[in-house]
Amino acid sequence: MSYGFLDVAITPAVRATQKQLGVDGMWESFRGQRDFDRFTEQEALFITDRDSFYMATTSETGWPYVQHRGGPQGFLKLVDDQTLAFADYRGNFQYISIGNLSVNDKVCLFLMDYPRRTRLKIYAHAEAVSLDADPALTAAVLNGARGRVERIVRLRLQNFDWNCPQHIVPRYTDVQLEEGLRPIRDRLAALETENAALRAQVANPV
Repeated sequence: MSYGFLDVAITPAVRATQKQLGVDGMWESFRGQRDFDRFTEQEALFITDRDSFYMATTSETGWPYVQHRGGPQGFLKLVDDQTLAFADYRGNFQYISIGNLSVNDKVCLFLMDYPRRTRLKIYAHAEAVSLDADPALTAAVLNGARGRVERIVRLRLQNFDWNCPQHIVPRYTDVQLEEGLRPIRDRLAALETENAALRAQVANPV
């Protein structure tokens, strides 16, 4: 059995570089692991909890392009254990990612959980799907969507892998900060109420 993600990522040039740096045998022990070609419940929960991701495409001239995609939690839809999809909104009219996909359907996604320092990386084949081409897919993806949607982007999984947390700097959204600070604010409010009562007692002894 192959290792999946690394079978795609480790090209002859990468293997030559590994050999030059003396680490070419390091990944051989990973042979016999699963292919990472189907999302499990672990990946499904992680994906549906995300409110953003990064997607890399490549042009016919060989230049890569990385685009950030964001939306409400779960906007990247898990269609089945080998398929993802998201709504492609009208933006700045550059259409770089969509143009790249017309000549090269290979993409790489990075899904980040900054507070937990976790990263899921995904290789997939992407296609632009018109809104009327697959009504069921469109309905599922547009559920709760806001803005001018031009098309659906469907991603068919090649392989995925999880990264180690090294060098991932924790970052927090406003919602996450609010949730974390709520107990402290509640405690401060209780202490302020208690202090006000004590000051009142001091000012007006019985």
